[in-house]
Parts: sequence; structure tokens; C-alpha cells
Amino acid sequence: MSELFKKAANSINVPEIVELKNKGVKIVGHTCSFVPVEIFYAADIVPVRLRGIETESMSIGDAYYGPFVCSFPKAVLQQAGKGGFSFLNGVVITSGCDGMRRLDECWRKMSTDFEGTMPGLFTFLDVPHKPHDVALEWYESRLRKLIKTIENHFNVSITDEKLKNAISFQNKIRVKIRELTDLRAENPVFITGTEAFEALIARTVLPADIFLEELSRLIEEVKNRKEPVSDGRKRLFVTGSICDDIGLVEQIEEKGAIVVGESVCYGMRNTTEMVSETEDPVSALASHYLSGSICPRMFGYYEARRDAIISMVKETGANGVIMQNIRFCDLHGSENGLLERDFEKEGIPSVRIEKEYGPLTDKGRLRMRVDAFLEQIGRKRRSFSA
Repeated sequence: MSELFKKAANSINVPEIVELKNKGVKIVGHTCSFVPVEIFYAADIVPVRLRGIETESMSIGDAYYGPFVCSFPKAVLQQAGKGGFSFLNGVVITSGCDGMRRLDECWRKMSTDFEGTMPGLFTFLDVPHKPHDVALEWYESRLRKLIKTIENHFNVSITDEKLKNAISFQNKIRVKIRELTDLRAENPVFITGTEAFEALIARTVLPADIFLEELSRLIEEVKNRKEPVSDGRKRLFVTGSICDDIGLVEQIEEKGAIVVGESVCYGMRNTTEMVSETEDPVSALASHYLSGSICPRMFGYYEARRDAIISMVKETGANGVIMQNIRFCDLHGSENGLLERDFEKEGIPSVRIEKEYGPLTDKGRLRMRVDAFLEQIGRKRRSFSA
């Protein structure tokens, strides 16, 4: 196992990031997987995905958002208001969904009441809801505008050569993540879902060089393990709303199952496809990050997402699928209903679970739902190997 990944996955103030900040390295937070991390690395800036873990109340989030909103952006705002992101030099907000779009205006308003909560750079990246033609051109223009904003604010130069180097390095990471994904699909499997998910979350918060070195070490360790962790366990796949909740995977595995894959923002979703290293780098990044329509915010691509998820379920040999969505997440809540119907057509057992975000989850209720699902698929166990 990796203590570094475990620490990074379960903490907002990661010591490695704080240490870099103290050395003068700039740290910029962002809210969505549609933000190309290569742009920051090309400027010698470390990007960190914003998270709402360690949130114990919603006093600030509720005050600026109101009650009927997904608890993820509210938890992020709560952390911002209590000073949890004081290590950041900047923040990039995107229009991932309406709740995340509103984080921009809610944070700006909140910062007028809570001194010191607005980072030096605070900007918005608009992301279209279709991945081609005029939408792709628009997204590319927004990326070029973001590059100019970063250059002007931090007095740096983001050249094509630097972008290509950053793309090449991230592609090396993607190759390693594919290797990790393949290890999880083995039967028997020698790595728990908790370990793998910690690694995937750590990728979003650790500097790329540190992450790649540790991931390579973990993969070699797993390859040398003698005792499998999956003997007799039901293999489950998790999909749905944004999820960086290690506790969810731990609860599933404490019940005797093993999580062999995820299609969530912090999981296997769109983590292994390569970015072109021969095209214009900004065009290549735009094409990569907007393509695939991996999120239900992308209009008109449900069938492609469904087929991709079913393919991953079969590749991992999962016995069933847990579809989780955060309460008031209309995008995933609605799409999970369609997936439930189509999983049934494929003969894939599934269960829908609505919950609050991460630390706000009712763990007792979640445990009961997982228990019932495992009992259900235990009566008619089937592996969906490709």
C-alpha cells in the first residue's frame, strides 16, 4: 500500500503541497476534470483539484447556496470560508454543472464577508455542453484565454514547447494508470479498490513527478504480491456523481466485496486516453479534454456513456454496479435511472443510492443498502467478463 496516496486522498492540506508553497512554488486549485492540468505544469504551477472533505458542517455553504443544492460545491465553499484553501495562489472555476457554476459567484460574495478567503487569481473557465464544431472552437479559445490570464497574473511564459513537454509527461502517467486499471481487472486481483481509488484521487492533488514515482512503486509492489485480495469476494463497479469518498469504497470492501473500477470524476473515467503529441498543443488539449462526452453535462451522448460504462463493467469482471448520486445532483440522478434500465437489459445487477457528499453521508443507511445489494447478487452471482 501507499501511505503517501492514503495521506493525499484523505487530507486537504497535503504536506508535499504546503512544502512546495513554502519554497515559492505557485499552487492553483480547480474544480473540474475539464481543466487541462498541462497548462499549469507548463507554467511551473502545481494544479490541485478542489475537494470538500473534512467538512463537518454546512453553516457557510448553506448561507450562500441555500438548502436545495448538491452538497459537493457547498462543501467546497465551506472549506474556502473556513480557510481550508489558504495555501492556494489561485482558483479556476468551471461551468461543470449549475451548482459548480454558482460556486464562482457564491465564493466571490462569501469573500466579502470572510477576509482572506479570495486567492490572488480567481477566474472562470466556460466549458461548452457539446464536444465538436463551434463548441470545440469556443473551448479552445477559452483555453487560450486562460493561458493568457495565467501568464499575465504570474508573470510567466507558457510556450508550445513547455506545453508539449507537459503533455508528454502526463501521457506517461496515463500509461501507468492504464497499467493500474489492468491489474484491477485481473482475477484474482492483488490490489484493493481502496488502494487503487486512493491512488486515483492522489493524482489530482499531488505534483505530477511525485505521483508518477509513487504510482510506479505501488504497481511494482502489487505485481510482487503473493496473496490475492479477491478470493471469494463479489466484484463491484461504482458509477455516478462526483466522488472522492474513500469511506464509500472502504465500506463496500468491509462488507466482503471488492471494488474493481469506478466511473466517477476521481476514478477511471477518461484517465487513460492519450493526448496527441504531434498537433498544436492547445488544440490537442482542447480535443482531448472535451472529447468523449464522459459526463452527463455533455448534451446528447447518453448512449456513448452507457456503452463505455458497460464496457468497463465487463472488462473488470464486475458482478454488479453501485450507482451513487449526491442528493440534488439532477444530472447523475436522472442518468442513473436510464442506466438502471439498460443494466437490467444486459442482465447486470445494479442498485441506485442517493446520498450526501462524502463526510456528510449517512453511513448507517449506506451500509444497509450495500448489505442488501450484496445479498441480492450473492443469490445469483455472475461475472460479466468481456
